[in-house]
Amino acid sequence: MLIVESYTIAVAMCVITMLCWGSWANTQKLASNEWQFQLFYWDYSLGVLLLTLLFAFTIGSSGEEGRAFMPDISQASNQAIHSALIGGVVFNLANILLVVAIDIAGMAVAFPVAIGLALVIGVVTNYLAAPVGDPVFLFAGVGLVTAAIIVCALIYARLPQDEGRSVGKGLAISVIAGIAMGFFYRFVASSISMDFANPEAGLMTPYSAGVVFAVGLLVSNIIWLIPLMYKPISGEVAPIGEYFSKGTPRLHLVGILGGAIWCVGFSFSFIASGAAGPAISYGLGQGATMVAAFWGVFIWKEFKDAPEGTSMMITAMFALFFVGLGLIVYSR
Repeated sequence: MLIVESYTIAVAMCVITMLCWGSWANTQKLASNEWQFQLFYWDYSLGVLLLTLLFAFTIGSSGEEGRAFMPDISQASNQAIHSALIGGVVFNLANILLVVAIDIAGMAVAFPVAIGLALVIGVVTNYLAAPVGDPVFLFAGVGLVTAAIIVCALIYARLPQDEGRSVGKGLAISVIAGIAMGFFYRFVASSISMDFANPEAGLMTPYSAGVVFAVGLLVSNIIWLIPLMYKPISGEVAPIGEYFSKGTPRLHLVGILGGAIWCVGFSFSFIASGAAGPAISYGLGQGATMVAAFWGVFIWKEFKDAPEGTSMMITAMFALFFVGLGLIVYSR
């Protein structure tokens, strides 16, 4: 299996994680005018599973070090498999609730609250489990990235808002999403042996854990997604039959692509965690908020109607983010 031992390469993979996690939602934006999020999400989930399987049978099964996918998954303990499955279920809940919260309360409330909570909870829990890196630089970097997310919220708050936003309900859903998002990574990490070259018995490599996680994500759509299709918190009903009647090959491919893009980031984050440490890998990945803001500023022109002075806040946001990112990298 492919093993990353260089910290520099590990950081580069974490940056790719950040880019992927901050960019996959563009595919949802491309499909949103033609069908609803609940229908898009089935293809997204399928894309995650397909890419984890591709990685598992290729780079996860090549080379002389570590364990290939099939021998690895066959020796995994029930506890490790259950932990990775729970990680998929918890992440799926968080991801779906985040989208619902954005729809109800807007980006200014939902994204900073959810991702800010996830960033702090995720880094703390992963650092306590595997204390890799200087805590002063690591948590100072996390603090600056959190400050950048808050500035991002203030920028969105300056934009003209749609009428009928239910901020209270959206805030409550955002908090639940953020807590779940903060813990999912730890569930998956606890199923993985940190010695990738000689993984201990019962635990899995990142490639096998990724497949189990993706199965948990896809299957848990039955629990989390189907109820929202017929009794949505906001928006219209999306019957499962419309997945087949309204879905074109292009729409299905766009959804699968979205899942594949997110999954590249997910896989790279865990592959890099052996050299970088889980806390650093997760902390860098959650900088995806700023990547999403970049798309909004420069590609989708979401701030073109913002009042005067917004450009200075955008500059401050990216400055805080990049300094914080540098501190997280330097902490190792």
